[in-house]
Amino acid sequence: MKSILLVALLSLLALNGLHSQVSQKPEDISPLLIGETIPDASLKDATGAEVSLAKILKEKPTVLVVYRGGWCPYCNAQLSGLAKVEAEVLNLGYQIVAISPEDYKNLQPTMEQEKVGYQLYSDPKAKFIQALGIAFEVNGPTKVYMQKRTLGEVTEILPVPTVMVVSTKGEILFEYINPNYNTRLSEKMLMAVLQSLQ
Repeated sequence: MKSILLVALLSLLALNGLHSQVSQKPEDISPLLIGETIPDASLKDATGAEVSLAKILKEKPTVLVVYRGGWCPYCNAQLSGLAKVEAEVLNLGYQIVAISPEDYKNLQPTMEQEKVGYQLYSDPKAKFIQALGIAFEVNGPTKVYMQKRTLGEVTEILPVPTVMVVSTKGEILFEYINPNYNTRLSEKMLMAVLQSLQ
């Protein structure tokens, strides 16, 4: 009997631990901080092929953008704005990588619509977003909105929109995280940050 109770208690603790990675509200997140190292993640590209984030990051320092999805007009404006300064970002020795929890089937349409040359990736089941500590639960109205505007499976978890600059080892050198999803880091501010990190 004691062993059954112990197993039940451990299972409950494990479930609570998993759930604690997903906040109920954007304001309640607990993100990784500057100086910490982001975990590796198995992502999907626009074809559905699995790719390792660590392998991507090893190529060069990265402007890592975590966005809600191609259904979000604020995210699309951000992705489009980054596309306009991509050449400048590349000239400074960085690459741009953008990740969202939406189904990979939405990546190519978003890339084409926003004229994005850099890579977009899908984070299946929002595992990476949870590991970053920026995940929160989708509310009812948002989920209905997403269902009308996305292909494939609709996520139950969204990220607080985030921009990080990370080293080739995955160390966070800078981050901008704002629970107010309609306020994003400007391209001008990003370029100033990248120049200051040179």
